[in-house]
Amino acid sequence: MAIVIGVDVGTSGSKVLAVDEQGRVLASALEEYPLHAPKPSWAEQDPLDWKRAVIAALASVAQDLGGRANEVAAIGLTGQMHGSVFLDANSEVLRPAILWCDQRTAKQCDDITAQVGEDKLIEMVCNPALTGFTAPKILWLRENEPAVYERVAKVLLPKDYIRYALTGEFATDVADASGTLLFDVKNRTWHQELMGMLDIPFDFMPPAYEGPDVTGHLSASMAEATGLPKGIPVAAGGGDQAAGGIGCGIVKPGVISATVGTSGVVFAFAEQALRDPEGRVHTFCHSVPGKWHVMGVVLSAGGSLQWFRNALCANERAVAAETGADPYEYITAAAATAPVGAEGLTFLPYLTGERTPHKDPYAKGAFIGLSIRHRRAHMARAVMEGAAFAMRDCFEILREMEAPATEVRASGGGARSGLWRQIQADVNNAPMFTLNVDQGPAYGAALLATVATGAYASIEEACDATIHTVDRCDPDPENVKAYDYWFAEYQAAYQALAPGFRRVASRL
Repeated sequence: MAIVIGVDVGTSGSKVLAVDEQGRVLASALEEYPLHAPKPSWAEQDPLDWKRAVIAALASVAQDLGGRANEVAAIGLTGQMHGSVFLDANSEVLRPAILWCDQRTAKQCDDITAQVGEDKLIEMVCNPALTGFTAPKILWLRENEPAVYERVAKVLLPKDYIRYALTGEFATDVADASGTLLFDVKNRTWHQELMGMLDIPFDFMPPAYEGPDVTGHLSASMAEATGLPKGIPVAAGGGDQAAGGIGCGIVKPGVISATVGTSGVVFAFAEQALRDPEGRVHTFCHSVPGKWHVMGVVLSAGGSLQWFRNALCANERAVAAETGADPYEYITAAAATAPVGAEGLTFLPYLTGERTPHKDPYAKGAFIGLSIRHRRAHMARAVMEGAAFAMRDCFEILREMEAPATEVRASGGGARSGLWRQIQADVNNAPMFTLNVDQGPAYGAALLATVATGAYASIEEACDATIHTVDRCDPDPENVKAYDYWFAEYQAAYQALAPGFRRVASRL
């Protein structure tokens, strides 16, 4: 039975999974690396850190497989979307990669919108100009680091830099390319007209393929470095959201995923390239050939709880270090002791700006309604509720677009918390289902590799054979009523504070 490998070039680290044809995880490894913020609202990483991490993780998995490493038949790739890796004519990295959560490009987004027109832009590429996307980063480099820009020969997304490292080939996939703002999402090809309008050379971008397509083969040097067979095919793969959707079985109408990781994503399958005229949600190509997906993105969902843990929970972290437990267990246990609505304490989770629905790079996080009664438990619950409210904003837009939702599947680190699943079920008044697998985008990348080998005829067939629901969390009617009220207060709080966020940003 052939083995496939999924590689996920994430924001905090690179994860590698070895999976058999029945979807069973045989081995896994995670290698972490730093994120750098040289200026406020900037986020960068060194692509060479990704390369070192992926090689180490692949070697670890190969070692764990032992003699079965020779049975590895294909590799699938996924990773953080939108990041820009700038290469020179010798394919050397020119500067640190600018990441998806970087907010430096507000001016360039405004310039693109003014030049093209917001309605025209959404018509051309199905999405508005947002700071996380790739095109504004290219324009920022041209305006702010012209000497570097003059040397650019190729612009790659994070996982595609790893593809180049593994195979020596330049390629991307249609799902990841959709997040560049340079891709004709409806017709699944680079938008030459828009690239011309923005004066971005067409040959900057690599060829785009469907997710299961083979885009190269593992080089001899990489085979030696990792312990994997030389020449095994490397599938196109997908951006982390599309691959994560596949890893949750979101490959048919009506099934939606709610993923709480660093970001929060509500992801829906689409047979056609549905568009929100206001551009509040993203419409991208799916990694399922010939299909699309619509998603709302909350930039700091699990990231907000991570910030809370790091900034305000030294005691929980200390106890966890002594006991070997996860500090989140103590934090969520405390949050469960606070009542629904956290006694009037509301948290806005906009720690890195926000995408859906506000498209606001200046938005900031905030606790609103603090009183002498509030304890850390209230604050923890308010953070979890605030992230759920932000994701409800996404659900509300999908309902407006009449995207069918018969089943919501929970995934990501937040899915491991029974309290967070219950909060989401109550906030959205929809049952939350958990799955037999919870390996994230790397698992979807592995399934794409399985299809590339011919073991399954389609992504849909691969998902049906390997993914099924195992548990269900139903909403509590009383909590649903309470959260309807607190959700309205949450929305009103942002509207009241948004002008101030912009004023403060102008002084930083």
